[in-house]
Amino acid sequence: MGLLLLLTSTLLSSYFLPGSVVNAQSLFSIRDITLSIEPRNDVTRDTNVTLRCKATVNFGSEALSRVYTIYKDSNTVYTKTSSTSEDLLYPLSEARVSNTGKYTCKINIEGKQITSRAKKLTVTGLSKPVLHLNKGVVTEGEEITAKCTAPGETGSFYFYFYEDSTDILDKQVNSNQAEAKLHFSSAGIHRIHCAYTVLITPDSFKSEESNTVTVSVKEHPVNAVLEILPQSKIYEGDQLFISCSVRNALHTFKSSHLYLSRGNQLLSRGDTKVNHSSVALAKDPGEFECRLEMGDVVKFDTKTISVTELFAVPTLTMSPAEVFQREYMTLTCKSESSASEKLDREELTYTLDPPGSRLISKGTGIFSGSAFLYDFNYTCVAQAKGIVKHSETLTVRPKVPVSTPKISVVGSAVLGQPFQILCQSDNGSLPINYTLLKGFDQLSTTIVKQPFQHALFTLSINKPDEISKFMCEAKNRNKEAPLSKRLNATVIVPLTHPILTVIPDLPDISEGDDLFLICGVKGSPPVTFKWYRVGNEQPLYTTTSNKNNTDYQVHSLSKEHSGVYYCEAVNHANNVSSDHVTIEVRLALWKKVLIGGFCLLAVSVLVVVCVLCFRSKRGKSTEAAAELSVLRALNQMTL
Repeated sequence: MGLLLLLTSTLLSSYFLPGSVVNAQSLFSIRDITLSIEPRNDVTRDTNVTLRCKATVNFGSEALSRVYTIYKDSNTVYTKTSSTSEDLLYPLSEARVSNTGKYTCKINIEGKQITSRAKKLTVTGLSKPVLHLNKGVVTEGEEITAKCTAPGETGSFYFYFYEDSTDILDKQVNSNQAEAKLHFSSAGIHRIHCAYTVLITPDSFKSEESNTVTVSVKEHPVNAVLEILPQSKIYEGDQLFISCSVRNALHTFKSSHLYLSRGNQLLSRGDTKVNHSSVALAKDPGEFECRLEMGDVVKFDTKTISVTELFAVPTLTMSPAEVFQREYMTLTCKSESSASEKLDREELTYTLDPPGSRLISKGTGIFSGSAFLYDFNYTCVAQAKGIVKHSETLTVRPKVPVSTPKISVVGSAVLGQPFQILCQSDNGSLPINYTLLKGFDQLSTTIVKQPFQHALFTLSINKPDEISKFMCEAKNRNKEAPLSKRLNATVIVPLTHPILTVIPDLPDISEGDDLFLICGVKGSPPVTFKWYRVGNEQPLYTTTSNKNNTDYQVHSLSKEHSGVYYCEAVNHANNVSSDHVTIEVRLALWKKVLIGGFCLLAVSVLVVVCVLCFRSKRGKSTEAAAELSVLRALNQMTL
């Protein structure tokens, strides 16, 4: 029983090993497979190459059916079934560039398969292409067949056909030769060669150039003929007669077409002859072409004519160069040159376009009148003998006279400190010159050139009444400049001489009194007053007044109100502080009387006590003296 279990375990483990197969027919294991390239991986053209596929297979006594597959760039190129253990050989006789690629080998035994690693084969060297033409001499437009061959090469090809160094035709084929139908439209000697490229994704390999074959192309006797009348001294307005025809026409061509053109403009077309007439103009291109197309044959004849201007394109000018709204102006229209031998000056007329411009003609090409309030476009039209020419458009942009300027202070004007004055006009074309005046004396000038630029002047004054002496002048033309009104602005006088006044007088301040702290300054109101007690950061009281002084009241003084006081004053110019004042709150009068009464009473009591004490001491002294006298007398009596 144990032996049976051991055998079963061994068979199952061998079944699940990689590359191993066990069934009722065979027992084998594919260990490895390798691919090698002989004689080497990089070879030259015509080398005999062998791909060797070697598989290592462990198997029993029975022969196995092995299926080998060779791949090139993932495409199957060879398959063979073998029952031997010999290596698979895949020969590549006389290798070509088309054999270049990555190769792999796969072995399949009863559904179990392994693929080798890829090996790269590189074959270099291409054969020289050979070019052959079916004709060596042809006539213009005649077709020839060119055949380009890549001897011994295989694969996918691109063939290129060249005339001298110019690529004239490309063809992609899957064989080693390509044919091309060529036509030559010009007579002479033409040199043809070819080349090819072998396509191997993702690379390509190009060959050297083939042999050169010469083709002689004879000129076709048929020609295009172009005639233009008159042939010389052509002026604007002259009638031109143009003819385009075929010379030496042949009936061998079933279809032919004539095209007459001037520059890029097609004038007319036909089969055997084309006629065209037009008026000569100097502005039109002077080159004409007669073109004949017969199949692939193209013939053409060209002629260039020179047309003399009857008169030059007029120019339109304005005087003066700058004009303001409603001002008088003159427009002059003139052609600088004319063909005097063909045209009298009186024949040349000038008009303005559009007609409703409200300018009056003052002579030949001279127009005068008042400028509009808005921009207006004028064009001069000159004409003579049916020829009409327009000048370039002249846009008249009337300038706007500057309006009376306004003068103002930017921010605040503080006495003795720099401030800015703004001069500004609501209307007026730039540039505008702004001049600041004091009285009628010019102080400074600023030129405003941009729409958002401002005319600002910085100055200072020492007296408040000086502010009303300033005016400004605005000017943008050579006429009298308008003046602004005099500057009307408030001048802020800085605060000075702060004084803190105390009522009642300092020696008379007693408990229970009302205290008045009056803060006064010199300077421009409104003034913000603040009262402080030394030792406190926050003010005791704050108020704003349109006067130069105000007070802070403290009712029912007590000893706690004693201390050092000062005030601070602030306006738009500065802030100042007063000197410190020491306030000592004294006792109330009734307290003083009460204390005096108590003092007198205490003194009186003390005097009474002293008197009583004195009297008491004096009585005791008398009794003692009497007793002493009695004792002395008794002593004497005893003796």
